[in-house]
Amino acid sequence: MDHIGIPISDSTRTKVFYEQVLAPLGWTCSGSRPGIFAAFKKDGAPALYFTVAQRVAQTHLAFKAQTQLQVANFYRDALEAGATDNGPPGPRPNYGPTYYAAFVLDPDGHNVEVLVGGVSAGP
Repeated sequence: MDHIGIPISDSTRTKVFYEQVLAPLGWTCSGSRPGIFAAFKKDGAPALYFTVAQRVAQTHLAFKAQTQLQVANFYRDALEAGATDNGPPGPRPNYGPTYYAAFVLDPDGHNVEVLVGGVSAGP
């Protein structure tokens, strides 16, 4: 995968929100043009392009954290940045035995998750 495009309604608001909540996870804004997009990257990760669109369909974004403290800090920072609670930090045993996550809705209603642990991808 090279990049992912996410439809948004306001590029300035989105850029400010994601700069605040993704910086502690190592994601940085790699460039933007007013009203068009904000791109975020983490070493070796695909870019996220947030593009202003007339119609915004909600999606789910999941970011990997290193610790449960990072999950809790993300949740706190996201709420302070204007997100809506969609599931506080805690274990999610129905997703996997070591799955620990928090969920928020960003300013456009996208479900943003930060997690540690996870489910096994292999057989």
